[in-house]
Amino acid sequence: MSLPHLHGRVAWIFEEDNYDIDLIVGIKNIKLTNIDELAAVTMSSYDKDFGSAVQKGDLLVGGHNFGYGHPHYPAMRAMRHLGIAGVIAESFSPGFFRGEISMGFPLVTCPGIRAAVSRWDTLSVDWELGQVRNAANGQALPMEPLSSVERATLAAGGFIPYLKARLAKQAPAGHA
Repeated sequence: MSLPHLHGRVAWIFEEDNYDIDLIVGIKNIKLTNIDELAAVTMSSYDKDFGSAVQKGDLLVGGHNFGYGHPHYPAMRAMRHLGIAGVIAESFSPGFFRGEISMGFPLVTCPGIRAAVSRWDTLSVDWELGQVRNAANGQALPMEPLSSVERATLAAGGFIPYLKARLAKQAPAGHA
């Protein structure tokens, strides 16, 4: 089960450890349901031009325990809508990690990543080699491997498609 490599620019580096994911859209906006409205406020307290600067395939870089707080989904829904393809962080909050992997959104744990990149550097994630490479400086960092279930969940596009595929394999012939 091969995962597609991630390859994109670093759209943002979250310097804070224990970063509360709700701050991406702002606490007052986490109940917005319209994805365009949500995307319009994304990162507005950090960079008012963030939404227009992001390109499809861009990546986010985070610190230790990235995604800390309540596992609300609006912030990452907005990021996906803007084109963000994944997050590479020193480590992740367990609830955030499970929730985003179950949505089929790639998260890469890569100790040392924050110090190894600058905003707009181009990064490549090679799942088979288990490394993140920075094209700007040629540096390659090892990343922590995903479990077989995490890999299969990402490959299937999320936990629901993963479960459906597993159940289909287990179904007796003629009952799929």
